[in-house]
Amino acid sequence: MNGLLQARQESKFNNTKAITYKSKMSYIKNHYPLYLLIMPAVILTIIFKYIPMYGIILAFKDYSYTKGILGSKWIGFKYFEQFLTSPNFGAIFMNTLKLSVYGLILGFPVPIILAIMLNQVRRAKIKKTIQLILYAPNFISVVVVVGMLFLLLSPTGPINKIVTLLTGHPILFMSDPRYFRSIYILSGIWQGAGWSSIIYAAALAGVDTELYDAARIDGATLLQRIWYIDLPTIKPVIVITLILAVGGIMGIGFEKAYLMQTGMNLSTSEIIPTYVYKVGLQAGNYSFGTAVGLFNSAINLILLILANSIAKRFNEGYGLY
Repeated sequence: MNGLLQARQESKFNNTKAITYKSKMSYIKNHYPLYLLIMPAVILTIIFKYIPMYGIILAFKDYSYTKGILGSKWIGFKYFEQFLTSPNFGAIFMNTLKLSVYGLILGFPVPIILAIMLNQVRRAKIKKTIQLILYAPNFISVVVVVGMLFLLLSPTGPINKIVTLLTGHPILFMSDPRYFRSIYILSGIWQGAGWSSIIYAAALAGVDTELYDAARIDGATLLQRIWYIDLPTIKPVIVITLILAVGGIMGIGFEKAYLMQTGMNLSTSEIIPTYVYKVGLQAGNYSFGTAVGLFNSAINLILLILANSIAKRFNEGYGLY
């Protein structure tokens, strides 16, 4: 009797599985243009994101040019220990963390504020002009931006001419370590805030205008309309972008920091990405550089998981996954 019952259950499970498989295949067949559309992105992601992960094993090997990756000696966590116990670890780690955290705190709200302000502009021509001005800096090369900073903030630049008139002496903005973080973060906000506001502006564009009309009839002020209509509308987008921002808090690109470095501001401008570039590519110590980069990526992954868990707990289970 038990054997017959078990056979029926297995048959029912197999039939359900077959129906599910057929329904999935039927769905794919009916929507194959969508799968074809996304296929190039999937292929490019596999080629440029997943296949290069093979090189991660360099972090656990003493890489030799003659022996190759597979033939090199396995050394485990030697380079991780070497980095964590190095005299520069504390300063480099804190420089990276401070630059990321300060940039997140100061830069994250700016695109939201810009999107809300743009949403209040009713004249289409004026709105498009403002958007063009705000989006344009995003298309300027990092090299050009840093060049502009050196010209504007040089001892003989226009800003220092004003400073000299007021104080009698110029300020060495690009050489003094105290100004590096401020210049880096503020210039980054100027360059990317307008472009980052697009996603919030798109979310606000979907708000039913009747909600604003009803709020005005009820006597709601501008701030009340923003608080009770605009912010709840873009709340899911804010949560997702915040999770991604926290997850990438240690993932600063090395280009801008490296270009802004001088011999006098290294105490605050030396971060993990620039350190990886110097020890990994310039010095040719590929295994050590890979270990440092992997350490940085592991921290990003942990922060991403923690941020998503916290967001789901305090946001009614809504998160990145």
